[in-house]
Formats: sequence, structure tokens, C-alpha cells
Amino acid sequence: MTNIMRSIKIAKLTLNIGSGKEQSQLNKAIIVIKDLTGKTPVKTITNKRIASWGLRPGLPIGCKLTLRKKDIPELLKRLLNAKDNILNLKAFDDNGNVSFGIKEHIDIPESKYDPKIGILGLQASVTLERPGFRIKKKRLAKSKVGKAHKITKQDAINFMKENYNIKIQEELDVEEE
Repeated sequence: MTNIMRSIKIAKLTLNIGSGKEQSQLNKAIIVIKDLTGKTPVKTITNKRIASWGLRPGLPIGCKLTLRKKDIPELLKRLLNAKDNILNLKAFDDNGNVSFGIKEHIDIPESKYDPKIGILGLQASVTLERPGFRIKKKRLAKSKVGKAHKITKQDAINFMKENYNIKIQEELDVEEE
């Protein structure tokens, strides 16, 4: 019998496209994310002044969108398909998060090339959690998640292999030698 408190689920999927100070690129990035998800992303704004990059506080420099629950599985399968279901071992962190980049948005199935937009890359971040992780976010009686209940790198790898049939790049390199 398995403990349901040890089961892992996807908490959220965040898509991000950085455009820099170029506002025309930002508008194209918003269109790309809207076409992929059907939802409008929010603009990310810089807080720091970096004169050499031409950035000042309050300047929009990218866009992001966070998806939760039922919107995630279909889109995540398409995003992983664009990577040929192969992720690098470095894509997994020690807290149960998976992040990977897609160099060209047209690699994603059902995504079409538009000459007005061109080709843009994007970043996808998947956050995994177990039941009970709510205690670190609630307002009253906030607490930490215990060490035994945290999601390890290996737990995240196993979850992605079982549910999304991915392969790990580091393991593939070892098999070829």
C-alpha cells in the first residue's frame, strides 16, 4: 500500500520569454505565449538600472504566464515533444523543480510560423509538490516542509520518467560510450 501523502503532482507550469528593452520583441513574445496557451501573459518589469544594457526601473523586459491544474498536462506534453522528450540532468534542481528552454517556438507541435513574429525561444519551469506543501504558503500558522517530505532531484526525475516518458541526457551519453 502506498502513502498518498508521498504522491507527487505538478503545482504549476510557468512560461517565460525575455525580450530585453525592445518593445516590438515583447509584443511578439506576448502573441507567441497567447497562441500556445490561449491566455494572456503578464509583462515582467525590471527593478534595477543597468546602464550598459539600457535598462531602467519600470521598463518591461519580458512576459510570463503561470498555468495551474487542468491546463498543464496537454501543454507540457507538447513542450517536451519539442525537446524530443529528452531533458538534461541539469534541468532538475534539488527542490523538485524542472526547467528547460526551447530554442524555437515553432518546434512545439501545433505551433505555426508567422513571418511577422519570426522565431522566438522560451523557458518552461515545472514546479512539483506533494500534498501538505500548502503549510509553507498559508497565512496563519505558516511552517516549513520537513526534510523527509521534500521532493529530491531523483524523485523529480522518476516522476517525469513515469508520467511524461522522458529520457535524461546524461544517462544517454553514458549508454553511447
